[in-house]
Amino acid sequence: MLLQRLVDAYGPSGYEVDIRELIKREIRNHVSEVSIDKVGNLVAYKKGILPNIMLAAHMDEIGLMVKKIDPSGKLYFSRIGGIEPIMLVGQRVYLITKRGEVHGVITTKEINNAEKVEKLPDATELFVDTGLNPEELTALGIGIGTYIALDEKFKILGNRDIFAGKALDDRIGCYILIELAKRLKRAKNEIWFVFTVEEEVGLYGAKASAYTIEPDWAIAIDVTEVNDMDLNPTKILGKGPTITIKDAGMIGNRCINNWLIELAKKNNIPVQYDVSDGGTTDALTISVSKGGIPTAVLGVAIKNIHSTISMASLSDIENAIRLLELLFKNPVKTCIPM
Repeated sequence: MLLQRLVDAYGPSGYEVDIRELIKREIRNHVSEVSIDKVGNLVAYKKGILPNIMLAAHMDEIGLMVKKIDPSGKLYFSRIGGIEPIMLVGQRVYLITKRGEVHGVITTKEINNAEKVEKLPDATELFVDTGLNPEELTALGIGIGTYIALDEKFKILGNRDIFAGKALDDRIGCYILIELAKRLKRAKNEIWFVFTVEEEVGLYGAKASAYTIEPDWAIAIDVTEVNDMDLNPTKILGKGPTITIKDAGMIGNRCINNWLIELAKKNNIPVQYDVSDGGTTDALTISVSKGGIPTAVLGVAIKNIHSTISMASLSDIENAIRLLELLFKNPVKTCIPM
């Protein structure tokens, strides 16, 4: 199952090589050409008529990096992207080396020694235990700067529409773009499917690609948080993809959003509206590139965002693909600023 392989693949920000190769193999037969730009983005281009459109999803995931090794071999780390320390305690991890697989467990001094935990641990108190001493770690090529990836695996849950795994942010978006490329072989428009790097640490990849491609307009495909614990929730698993009206960094382009909303209504596709005060996406840096690019965000709401294991709905993903497919069924026009 492609979605499972994407979710399970390793690819923390700055080390997207493995996930990039997987995506390249999956999409290359469904587009005109595939290339890798100077910062590492995977760019899949489909020839067509203008306007030219950029669809972006980020390949990278949250992760960790070794910053210190103590005399006993404990690995202290820096977080890559926003991860709550409480989510890391007791988690399995995979150290990315060129000399073989190395797995470890995240723990603390108190938990290691079966002592009473008096307070929630700070990130600086967490460490990875691999069972190896410093000499053995060095022999395996593990040192300061080694990437540490989360080691959760894809699982379908009790409700067969709901699945869980690491890196749903944003392997869901990558899956949507790959499946969309398969369905749009006969679409008329020129489309750039861009799988970006380093979104989790600064939205850098999208900015570079948008500057080079200079699209007439763009959509970022990403995930957002559910709020189903609220009294009157607006983002729930299984209730449709989300259209971002506003997030912490930008306001979605109303012209593109209106296209999506009208298509959804006309074709009975459920959608949810995302207005939030936290987080942002690649859409932010795309929208302010090259003098300004009309940009919107189509997303999928997930539970436990930016944690070691998240949950999402398969039907929400399929409805996102359907909505985008309908958008490109007939040649689309240039978006008028609103």
